[in-house]
Amino acid sequence: MHLHIDNRSALGPVFQATPERVEAALAKRPDLRAQLNITIGTDGAEFKRAMQTADILFGWQFDRELIARGEAPRLRWVHAHGAGINHLLPLDWLPKRAVLTNSRGIHAEKADEYTVMALLMLNNRLPESATHQRAAHWEQVFSSSIVGKTVLIIGVGHIGAGAARWAKRFGLHVVGIRRSGRRHPHVHEMHTPDALHALLPRADFVLVTAPHTDETTHLIGAAELALMKDGAGLVNYSRANLVDYDALRAELEAGRLSAVLDVFDPEPLPASSPLWQTPNLIMTPHCSSDDTELYTPKTLDLVLRNVERFIAGKPLLNKVNPARQY
Repeated sequence: MHLHIDNRSALGPVFQATPERVEAALAKRPDLRAQLNITIGTDGAEFKRAMQTADILFGWQFDRELIARGEAPRLRWVHAHGAGINHLLPLDWLPKRAVLTNSRGIHAEKADEYTVMALLMLNNRLPESATHQRAAHWEQVFSSSIVGKTVLIIGVGHIGAGAARWAKRFGLHVVGIRRSGRRHPHVHEMHTPDALHALLPRADFVLVTAPHTDETTHLIGAAELALMKDGAGLVNYSRANLVDYDALRAELEAGRLSAVLDVFDPEPLPASSPLWQTPNLIMTPHCSSDDTELYTPKTLDLVLRNVERFIAGKPLLNKVNPARQY
């Protein structure tokens, strides 16, 4: 069985499936050595040749047109080296018999740290203090304890559930929204998306951890932001297009809301973007939860675990549902 890994140098060392990392992952599953031929390329090098015999493709951005033309005759499984798959949509390039998996859940521990950090930053009004700092303006910004306040988590999946667990530990009242409405042990109240407008006025903090799909584009727009209480804070962890940043910027400039953002469109965010100068905002350049040392090794562990399942004819973990787009 042939697994081809296509690395992208522009993504940096965190996301490189190097020979050393691949070897370390294989060492945990030595039985796979005799069953698996692994090739590694960078920036599309050897891609065309590898696709002639590859059964499995591991990558982030690759020549989908080549696959769509039928030049990957044996391809039956593609693993996206990340949680989001929006850049791969529509999936009309994916062979009909092939499945797509992603890396959701790999971020868990680091994501938990970031989301709880962001909530604590908002509660302690650090975006506001950072604005004063940049202006060399001394103003004491006091705050109250986070205990007893309400966080609304939009999208209680892997990341949202981890955030809920920590929020509950810190004494927050946790309100969740998920498509199924299914209860979760760390969420005090669970609702379906149709309750969003009723819940926003109650929240001291809104944490966006839902996937980006056609249905969630600008889920938080001007109308939704207007429903948030004065002094509330917003964290966008998932994808930029879930939040209308123009509308958010207006609220931040008015001093009514504060925010922590990790995702942008486009990325890298151009120097001309007004977000760089927006007050009451802290930005991190889409680096919130990709563990420097562990992200790719943990992803490779997941892929090789799935290789074992693939060989055994078992359903793959983290299979993407094309209808849901995640």
